[in-house]
Amino acid sequence: MTGGVRLRAGEAPAGRPAIRAAAEFRAAPELTIVVPTLNERDNVPDLVERIGAALPGIDWELMFVDDDSPDGTAATAKAMGGSDARIRCIRRIGRRGLAGACLEGMLASQARYVAVIDGDLQHDEALLAPMVAALRGGDTDVVVGSRYQAGGSADALTQSRLRTSRWATAITGSLLGTELSDPMSGYFMARREVIEDLAPQLSTQGFKILLDIVLTARGRLRVAELPYRFRPRLHGTSKLDSRVLLEFVGLLLAKATNDLLGIRFVLFALMGLIGLGAHFLVLAASFEWLGLSFAAAQTSATLAAIAANFVLNNLVTYRDRRLTGRRFATGLLRFYVVSLIGAVSNIGVGNWLFASNGAWWLAGLGGAIMGVVWNYVVTSVFVWRSR
Repeated sequence: MTGGVRLRAGEAPAGRPAIRAAAEFRAAPELTIVVPTLNERDNVPDLVERIGAALPGIDWELMFVDDDSPDGTAATAKAMGGSDARIRCIRRIGRRGLAGACLEGMLASQARYVAVIDGDLQHDEALLAPMVAALRGGDTDVVVGSRYQAGGSADALTQSRLRTSRWATAITGSLLGTELSDPMSGYFMARREVIEDLAPQLSTQGFKILLDIVLTARGRLRVAELPYRFRPRLHGTSKLDSRVLLEFVGLLLAKATNDLLGIRFVLFALMGLIGLGAHFLVLAASFEWLGLSFAAAQTSATLAAIAANFVLNNLVTYRDRRLTGRRFATGLLRFYVVSLIGAVSNIGVGNWLFASNGAWWLAGLGGAIMGVVWNYVVTSVFVWRSR
């Protein structure tokens, strides 16, 4: 009774929101399945149908995390979610990258368990129920879908991707002591509190979120593997290319330094080494073959190396902030300015160190490190700043 007006259950006074009965609210599901997507519109309906058929008796939700696909993937997922509350979609603007999408989706969940599955239908959704059963047992923190255990198969991979995957698996096992048969897998399930605990230390860059989780945990996780057969893609094209290998190397080096060096800085330094090769190539060609003076050849080589570094960093280090069109040209000019100032600081620090101790190699190394740090810090703000 309010002001002489009798209210029915669930009603509210004028101007106030109604308080709904608790039974009207849906409790958090047991499982959230995160699906990072980029141009996977045609696969969305099939994936929803397959997930539903694979999880009878399990309370689940499907979380599409879409990097603003131009083909309308997010719109398709949201349209399906309009009639099925189990289907959710996060549309990311100005943020790109599989690892970041996976992490964002898992952190948006309130479920007991979180899984990551590709949106291209190559992961066998029938494995989800056994994964849930393994976690329910209480003695496992992470369950990995493995292509290389007995009963599994990676035959659907192209030969180049298969070689890269096996090479990366061997390197990971020998250098970092992981015993997983498939640490490069993109198909896994974990207790949500595991992800919540590790999230501040995980990289949002790259493709191998599982490898990052395992390496960051440093042996603290109880990991199980279940075999599955990796299927051929039905629609769309693969987003993985040779740049994934560079990001893999960057992740290993970052974890080898206990995250003292972030993966983006490691990639920036690696691109600098490749740029150094371009510098010497242009220098040799200009001086030895074209007959330019050393000063002219060195100037040409320096300008070419700066341009090469910019292009490489735009493609690899900052692929999630990639510059295109007019912004590419503006970014290149800014990169030239920052790099030339960095060269001056390189020379200044090198001269100071040489005057202090007389060790030319130490002076050169110190100057080079100063130049890399300067270029990385300043270009991250003025060239590839977050939008």
